Amino acid sequence: MRTARWALFALVVALVAAPAPSQERKLTYPDTKRGPVTDDYHGTTVADPYRWLEDDVRTSRDVAQWVEDENKVTEAVLGGIPERKAIAKRITDLWNYEKISAPSKVGGKYFFTKNNGLQNQSVLYVQDALDGPARMLLDPNTWSKDGTVALSGSALTDDGKYLAYGKAAAGSDWNTWHVLDVATGKELPDLLEWVKFSGASWTNDGKGFFYSRFPEPQKGAAFQALNENQTLYYHRLGTPQSEDVLVYRIPANPKWTVGGTVSEDGRYLVISVGDGTTSRKARVVYRDLAEPYALPVELVANHLNKFSFLGNDGPVFYFQTDYQAPKYQVVAIDTRNPDPKGWKTVIPEAKEVLEDANLVGNLFVCTYLQDARTVVKIHDVAGAHVRDVALPGIGTAGGFGGKRTDTETFYSFSSFATPPSVFKYDLITGKSTLLRQAQVKFDPSEYEVKQVFYPSKDGTKVPMFVAHKKGIKLDGSNPTLLYGYGGFNISLTPGFSVSRLQWMEMGGVFAVANIRGGGEYGDDWHRAATKLNRQKAYDDFIAAAEFLAKEKYTSPKKLAIQGGSNGGLLVGACMTQRPDLYGACLPAVGVMDMLRFQRFTAGRFWVDDYGSSDDPEQFKALFAYSPYHALLRNGSREYPATLVTTADTDDRVVPGHSFKFAAALQAAHRGPNPVLIRIETKAGHGAGKPTAKVIEEVADQWAFLVKTLDFRPTIRE
Repeated sequence: MRTARWALFALVVALVAAPAPSQERKLTYPDTKRGPVTDDYHGTTVADPYRWLEDDVRTSRDVAQWVEDENKVTEAVLGGIPERKAIAKRITDLWNYEKISAPSKVGGKYFFTKNNGLQNQSVLYVQDALDGPARMLLDPNTWSKDGTVALSGSALTDDGKYLAYGKAAAGSDWNTWHVLDVATGKELPDLLEWVKFSGASWTNDGKGFFYSRFPEPQKGAAFQALNENQTLYYHRLGTPQSEDVLVYRIPANPKWTVGGTVSEDGRYLVISVGDGTTSRKARVVYRDLAEPYALPVELVANHLNKFSFLGNDGPVFYFQTDYQAPKYQVVAIDTRNPDPKGWKTVIPEAKEVLEDANLVGNLFVCTYLQDARTVVKIHDVAGAHVRDVALPGIGTAGGFGGKRTDTETFYSFSSFATPPSVFKYDLITGKSTLLRQAQVKFDPSEYEVKQVFYPSKDGTKVPMFVAHKKGIKLDGSNPTLLYGYGGFNISLTPGFSVSRLQWMEMGGVFAVANIRGGGEYGDDWHRAATKLNRQKAYDDFIAAAEFLAKEKYTSPKKLAIQGGSNGGLLVGACMTQRPDLYGACLPAVGVMDMLRFQRFTAGRFWVDDYGSSDDPEQFKALFAYSPYHALLRNGSREYPATLVTTADTDDRVVPGHSFKFAAALQAAHRGPNPVLIRIETKAGHGAGKPTAKVIEEVADQWAFLVKTLDFRPTIRE
């Protein structure tokens, strides 16, 4: 078998290097075995011939060998693209600029992260004054030789004495938490394991913190088993994890999530309970920390809305919520009179979507989305409008954290052609002061960004950002990359990306469609493309592609579509429904099997958006668009050139989704277009991926598009 595989590899190299015209010959892919696996879904028999590819690559020799064989084919194709080396060199040059986060002020000190340019991981620093010297606190680059261990979260005591921080290895969602003495830089012996989807919240005395963890998985099941029975604990500094105090759990509902936050005054522990990624069906419980024997008290239990705790004035709690406000509002709930009839609206729902709110400097700093662009408004604690924050342009702003007693806060701003800038905002005067501006080796004046609106299949107007070099001709010849997500109430806003900048620099058009399923226009926009209505997200994205062709930005042969995670599902669904509409497809870490996603790791959280095959009606909707099953059902046909990307340690969307999709695609595809899968090692869903791996992946994707879209790029030296 080993000899046969090397013969296959030699054949692939020969085909790639052959002097025949580009893509005339069909590639030879690994011969992926099929199994006689079927399931009965409410009377419908569904085949799943590649079920064996769900097995963990760490424990299955067959899957590991398949991964190796597929990567050899992909590497041979990508390695044969002449422009790949120059693309990698240029993106490395563009990426090599200093990246500094907006600082956080804690205990009179300023904490921020910095990457010198090409460091695999950003480094955490502290300084006593904004204009003073900075001292390194944590350098994750020293945690592993290849940069695959990352800082995954941090929390400081109110006095800035201790730092609790998380480590994530190989991109996994699993974290280990540690504690650092800030003054000495010495790591304390505290070690917390099996933490996932949790931060840390210190008590005001700095003696310990609350965090959430899952039970230890069975041996060999850590990267695939369902995450159930999350429990809130209190960890006392200097004690072993085995002595941590169980604070709150819900044994009757093992699928619910639990998280805890200590109020700024230190009086209350606010416990948030959710049953989905978007936590629409939420509960809020609180506990009075001033009373040693106080029991948790349920404050909100309507299971219909989202509630995000912002702060409190004694027994009065402030929440950002979609309760009776699909575009969100700020309400005050008096814990002494928790009946919803007594809830007070502090900042009412506006025309724009209230994306985020912070209670800092005794003011509510509210970040809104106006057609997917950031607008920031300041209100006092009574809800009266004070002023707007003057932003430097149309783009995305974020940050605005701090304490009630602060007089300053910090934020960052960027856009598609505007590198990140960090500002200090004076909460008293309303003045923004530029602290730092990224120095990227390009000229922003060469590019333009516009927002257009196009009609979807049902007539709904959908916004889309389009960015490119100035002066392009609308003659249908421009290589164009269309990006989308459309799920989980997540909004796509105009932010800076080095990889997208390089795409535009090479001569490509970049477009972002704000399709339904996202949060750009509030909960109604989100819910319009969930469960039985999920197809509307795909209709919106298909309509975006048709619009770009109609308006002569591009043509189907010159159009590529891209998305990751839920966006990978988006690409998979659209390419199987309209394979004629695209020249190339880049689905990354996608949810491709919509009948079994809820059986792995965090998949059960997504039922709130997708529905579940366990429900007869929802099964029909899921089966209709599930990308993996569409390939099996459609039979042999020609598909666009496709580069699937995933990673072996992705325990968010397990790589079996992409493995099965790629195997089914290669079996069904008829035609010369390459349909490949690139499987990264020692990497996960995306968070914490080392800079070196990111650059390699982007260079491979752009080289693939150069080859498959017949693109003649401009690549600067």
